[in-house]
Amino acid sequence: MGLSPTPERRPNDMSTWINNAAGLLAMAALAACATGVGGIRSAVILDGQITVQAPTGYCIDPGAGSTDADSAVVLMGRCNAAIKQAPAVLTLSAGQAGSAGAIAYGGEALAAFFATDEGRAALSRDGLAADVEVVEAFSLGDAYLMRVQDRAVGEYWRGITGLRGRVMMLSVSGPPGRPLSPADGRALLEAGLAALRRANVGGP
Repeated sequence: MGLSPTPERRPNDMSTWINNAAGLLAMAALAACATGVGGIRSAVILDGQITVQAPTGYCIDPGAGSTDADSAVVLMGRCNAAIKQAPAVLTLSAGQAGSAGAIAYGGEALAAFFATDEGRAALSRDGLAADVEVVEAFSLGDAYLMRVQDRAVGEYWRGITGLRGRVMMLSVSGPPGRPLSPADGRALLEAGLAALRRANVGGP
């Protein structure tokens, strides 16, 4: 990722940022994941610093998400109900400038953090460590992937990577009552991360 670890940003510094995004990450009941969100495949956020690109078959929901001066959350779902791709919600969260230093310590440090009560509480929609189990977790290239079981929202995948000095977190889940299989969830997560990388080759 080309990032140098800094004492100011260790993995446990991510907990506040992850908790701040938790409300939107819990929107797996988004009706658009079943009915379609339209035809917006890409969007530029954070004053042109980051381009969000949805994977094949999925589009950005212009009516959901949030952004402020230095962070953003973007929601994606199927472009329309007629396509072959499974109904799913993809949530991309872009952390503040410099936040990627928190993941520069690598997969072992992230695994250790998310094994703690603080780490599992940060992953929980309700902030309760006891509600969350990290079923599996591993590094894949420059990303760290986790399959998470949350008592409140069911099973989903999260991928964490760094891009232009920011922590980028992509979450993938199925709609209520229609969970993605572990293989399908992982495949969609990997496709989403790959689309993000392709959209941001070069540039500032």
